[in-house]
Amino acid sequence: MSAERQPADRLEKESLVLRVVWMLVFALVWFVAEMILGAVVIIQLIYRIIYGAPSGSLMGFGDSLSQYFAQIGRFGTFQTEAKPWPFSDWPTAHSPEGETPHDVPPAPHPVRDEEPKL
Repeated sequence: MSAERQPADRLEKESLVLRVVWMLVFALVWFVAEMILGAVVIIQLIYRIIYGAPSGSLMGFGDSLSQYFAQIGRFGTFQTEAKPWPFSDWPTAHSPEGETPHDVPPAPHPVRDEEPKL
């Protein structure tokens, strides 16, 4: 093996070791995110039963979290070198393809110069 090839091999091995560390970190993140998605599913089901339609904000968060799983999977299977969030942007949610969400309109904000009514 030539002297020029040895540093390149060493850098490649160090790079692989660092990638393995990141893969282990993202494996732990995956398990935490899995629990969060499970909670979102249960909360969404309860919300749907109570209000007759799913929550728009939970739909959006669930979709972006699902895309985050895909980012972790693509990184972990060497499909991409791009590390998932927080090293890249959080995925944006797609438009809902299922039921129409139940969106709660924002509450009116009081005028700031108004005196509180007792």
